[in-house]
Amino acid sequence: MFFNGPSIDKYIRRKDRQARFRGHGHGRGARGGASDMTRTVAIIGAAAVPVGKWQTPAGAEEQVLEHELLAGLVLDAVADAGVDRGDIGSLAFSQCRPYTAQKYFATFMAHYLRLPCSGTVSEILGNGMTAGLAFEQAANDILLGRSKVALALGVNFETATSAAEHMMSSMRAVGDVDFQVPFGITPIAWYAMDAARYIHEFGSSREALASVAVKNRAHAALNPLAQFRKPITLADVLAQPMIVEPLGLFEVPPRSDGAVCLVLAEEDVARGLGRPYVRVRARGFFHEGAHQISEVPNDMIALASAQTAGRAAFAAAGVTPADIDFAELYAPCTIVEVLVSEALGLVPRGAGARAAVEGETSLGGRIPICTSGGLQSRGHPAYVTPFYSFVEAMEQLRGRAGPRQVANAELALTSAELGNYNAALVHVLEAVR
Repeated sequence: MFFNGPSIDKYIRRKDRQARFRGHGHGRGARGGASDMTRTVAIIGAAAVPVGKWQTPAGAEEQVLEHELLAGLVLDAVADAGVDRGDIGSLAFSQCRPYTAQKYFATFMAHYLRLPCSGTVSEILGNGMTAGLAFEQAANDILLGRSKVALALGVNFETATSAAEHMMSSMRAVGDVDFQVPFGITPIAWYAMDAARYIHEFGSSREALASVAVKNRAHAALNPLAQFRKPITLADVLAQPMIVEPLGLFEVPPRSDGAVCLVLAEEDVARGLGRPYVRVRARGFFHEGAHQISEVPNDMIALASAQTAGRAAFAAAGVTPADIDFAELYAPCTIVEVLVSEALGLVPRGAGARAAVEGETSLGGRIPICTSGGLQSRGHPAYVTPFYSFVEAMEQLRGRAGPRQVANAELALTSAELGNYNAALVHVLEAVR
């Protein structure tokens, strides 16, 4: 094996953390035995449609139906996992957008797929964290011994819904109905306030923040699942119309449709399949007890929930941010990627934008971030967006990411959020080959 530069340092750290992990006795692999309290969860299969426009207008002669699209992915994901449909004990769905005509979607899909389940069949809603919480539900059914194999899955259709309906349903109504909604404050507006504060506090610039969009588009150009794949330059980003100053069109997420199915299993099942899989090594969660923009004075760009959730995940995994090989972050706007990468300790505070400018967070850099293309370019089908992060992490950790493959990737980090990172969910994932 050949190493150069920082790679040899990562190799040494990797051996150290493997020893620490074994010493902590996490999971069956570490202890050599099994008990109800030492189950570990693995991701063993995945399937996803390219992010883009799938929803058909209500009056169209032919309709693309959410359940039909998702059912095909279930077949593909189960085949990828190498398990039988009879092994599946739980279904954890991210809730559909309100525009989806079929209500009680989870139980409808259990019928449509002819999948009787002895674990649970559930439908989860948690704003941008929706798919992350559905993933947690599937994992918890395994950890609690309710299922050996569980599906975490969902579909998000929104692109053919009118802009006015989408704005009222998904943008204006998410804020505090007493304090924020009457003034028209939208998520992009509060992210823009974060950007303005960051530029002021750390002497950064719009150009530095915009470099994140350029980097993410370069990654997306290598990802067949990405919504926007045409390379762009910094000049292209700066030339776009302003959405909320200082964030322009290419620095905010598009409206997107998407669908994903993940297959999770107890690690003994994964090990018995004799093929590479991804171990869920640790997770961390924290809700700071605030909604979107808090009326309590605080450091608005510290992302305290991400800091706390990240520390919990690293401690549970027995690793540090320096051990992470790449990260898939839930970051709707360029400024959010900068702030959460700092909050999680992947880059120093105040250095996130500069890290993008200098190539540290690009493929081939010290800590590649959003190798899928990020939410600005891979796309943002909000209720399933965290699922796409797990898909990218799985592809990388199984060595199947093609031209965007992170060399020697063994540890990944994913994040999901509620609001302006008022809550954060962080997972540390590990390759098992």
